[in-house]
Amino acid sequence: MIGFVGLSHLGIVYSLATAAKGLEVLGFDHASGLCDQLNRGEFPIAEPGLDELYQSHKARIRFSGDAAELGRCDLIFVSLDVPTDTANRSDLEPLERLMDTVAGRIAPGATVVILCQVPPGFTRSLKTALLARGVEWAGRLFYQVETLIFGNAIERALRPERFIIGCADPKATLPGAYAEWLKAFGCPLLPMRYESAELAKIAINLFLVSTVSTTNALSEVCERIGADWSEVAPALRLDRRIGPHAYLAPGLGIAGGNLERDLVTVRNLAAEHGAEAGIVEAWLLDSRYRRDWALRKVQEGVLSQQDDAILAIWGLAYKPNTHSTKNSPALGLIEALPHVAKVAHDPLVRLDPAAYPRLQLVNSALDACRGADALLVMTPWAEFAKIAPARIKDYMKGRELIDPFGGLDQAACIAAGFAYHRLGARSM
Repeated sequence: MIGFVGLSHLGIVYSLATAAKGLEVLGFDHASGLCDQLNRGEFPIAEPGLDELYQSHKARIRFSGDAAELGRCDLIFVSLDVPTDTANRSDLEPLERLMDTVAGRIAPGATVVILCQVPPGFTRSLKTALLARGVEWAGRLFYQVETLIFGNAIERALRPERFIIGCADPKATLPGAYAEWLKAFGCPLLPMRYESAELAKIAINLFLVSTVSTTNALSEVCERIGADWSEVAPALRLDRRIGPHAYLAPGLGIAGGNLERDLVTVRNLAAEHGAEAGIVEAWLLDSRYRRDWALRKVQEGVLSQQDDAILAIWGLAYKPNTHSTKNSPALGLIEALPHVAKVAHDPLVRLDPAAYPRLQLVNSALDACRGADALLVMTPWAEFAKIAPARIKDYMKGRELIDPFGGLDQAACIAAGFAYHRLGARSM
């Protein structure tokens, strides 16, 4: 049996993906109420395909709040999401508490895999740290780079590109239970030392950040000179040095939790060890600037001329198909405009409006537009694109439509009489 310890977003998705591969799974979390909820097929997270995956494979998975049951598992994944604080630093305390709780319950010969994202050095020091706290466990320990992407987590978990595996000895044969689990997914394996694997996850994200930052900078140049980034991007995709899968969609900075966490981690590691990482600080500053693109547009087009403006906001999640608002540009916009009336709608996110001055939440996108002077589409949910721009215009008082990601039909928006603004192109 394969165990998953920590049933946050990561643990839920990976445990279900393992069951889908035909393996018997036990999911553990000290919150027994959560386990009862999961056993009923009720999930505290949102992912496309999640309910269908559970219904198809629920006979092979069970969730329990009893740590003693972990003693039956030959292979255990520690799969707790590592949260970040307001400065985007990893908070390892919940993970350390969880390891304290379960380490003594793990079978002596079991293999443990740290699936959480942790800073370089964590995995190698884990056994020593546990021993110092009076917890002894003799099994083999690995670190594996997770591939979780909110909104696309099921697909990524079922069909990973590769597995990066951190090992005490990269040349040693992998334990049987772990080798069988890896084989079930049929993807390339990259074994390496613990610290290399921990840094590999960060390296992937930093290379992604460099593409995001370059794309956003050039998109702004397009807006200023009359070029259109949507015409430039195909030229880059046909260059083998960049490729068809490069991240070339303009965005509002580096949203979500992991990318900024990794930037902060590298900045701190460089400072601690005397390395130069000024480019990382530049990326962080650039992200803050990009995040406020919509704020600058609405201030220029509406707020500089009206003291009593009403803003309609579509989308609060940091991207579609997730309920997460970590580093959400929409929340950054809302927090920057406490004195302005705002009416917002998101298909999944549920905020406490009392925490945000002059914010009202409504149950439909069109209700948010009623009497609004401007509409800002801050999350490009697919359902928003199905609403006819002429219909939107009927609900609104003003004509400013700020659509950073181009989720709506630009030609239809202009035909409906909107002043239309999109990232990477001159306003129309």
